[in-house]
Amino acid sequence: MDTTTRADWQLTYRRDCPSRTVIEVLANKWALYVLGALRRYDRPMRFNELRRVLDGITQKMLTQTLRALERDGLVSRTVYPTVPPRVEYELTALGVEAGQLTAAIADWSVAHAQEILTARGRFDERDAAPPAPVR
Repeated sequence: MDTTTRADWQLTYRRDCPSRTVIEVLANKWALYVLGALRRYDRPMRFNELRRVLDGITQKMLTQTLRALERDGLVSRTVYPTVPPRVEYELTALGVEAGQLTAAIADWSVAHAQEILTARGRFDERDAAPPAPVR
């Protein structure tokens, strides 16, 4: 049974609510993609492997995203004492749970992408058309 009260939900909209910082991380497109890649591959991945999978991400953005996810306990980073050092990233238990949420968003996006693109096209056409006279 859900014990969340209306007051609890109202607090989430306050600027000082701690959940806002969590939402900020999860709402980042690259965080969604990193969590998704680690979830889909279901194994530890190295930095460059993630970078190859995530077409378009820069080295700087991947570094920032992985650090943010590690800081929040969603990703673990393991450094192996080799020369050169080998570093792997994988989801923590918390990250697996977050990955289930982000996978739902990704699945929905794939299923409805064409509808969204069609709606955008209709909107853009309507927005670009000259205003119709008022009758």
